[in-house]
Amino acid sequence: MKLTTQAVGKTDIGVVRKNNEDNFGYDTRTGIFVVCDGMGGQAAGEVASKIAVDTVLGYFQEENKRSGPEVLGKEIAEVSELANALANAVQLANKAIRARSAQETTSAGMGCTLVAARVEGNLFSIAHVGDSRIYLIRSGAIQQLTTDHSLVMEQVRRGMITLEEAEHFEMQNVIVRALGSEDSVEPDLADLSLEENDTLLLCTDGLSRYVKDAAMLELINGKSLEEACDALIEAAKTGGSDDNITCLLIRAVEQTWGGRIFRRRGEDVQSST
Repeated sequence: MKLTTQAVGKTDIGVVRKNNEDNFGYDTRTGIFVVCDGMGGQAAGEVASKIAVDTVLGYFQEENKRSGPEVLGKEIAEVSELANALANAVQLANKAIRARSAQETTSAGMGCTLVAARVEGNLFSIAHVGDSRIYLIRSGAIQQLTTDHSLVMEQVRRGMITLEEAEHFEMQNVIVRALGSEDSVEPDLADLSLEENDTLLLCTDGLSRYVKDAAMLELINGKSLEEACDALIEAAKTGGSDDNITCLLIRAVEQTWGGRIFRRRGEDVQSST
């Protein structure tokens, strides 16, 4: 059975912040999906996250114009060519953010987190930097596919605190890896299989920190992607989120003839294939 994807993404400023530094984008034709959470003074975080989304989308939309797979830095033998392509796109996004930071004083020090998925048939690859997350919902269960690059999770990995203690850690928002902070960045990568009716959730920490896994599962199961996005954002708000909230849902369905959907935040375009 050949699979294709349906996708819906939404972002919300939340109930505390005065501007939205989150960005997301996707292109179902090229199978690329990305969510970023910006950080930096003034509007710089929003600039960084938009640069990252645009760069990653553009990398795969220009894929057929490249003569061969380019490797920025080192090729990672343990993962697929698909995952290595994601790593290339992330490196380019990092370079673009660094370049803008160097050019504009108002953008100095800006950066962002990133989660991205590339779907190709019955397989998908993921990349992440920072504390935005990717979840897989399959057969009535939810699984977190990423591990936060955060101070609190470093403490957990070293056995200094438990996962239960981590939920009450004072510096929840301190991350140890991000786009824009160094000249190069190493995303975590993975390759996985895709099954019919699988749903992937890409989200920023404005959602994941305030909605438990079990609640996410309940809000997604049996609902349309549109309904599920709305429900997740509302749950984060009522759960006390003080951040911007973004979720991008991707569902694997049996392939039928249809159109291409391409979206960036605030923009939705459909064209026939």
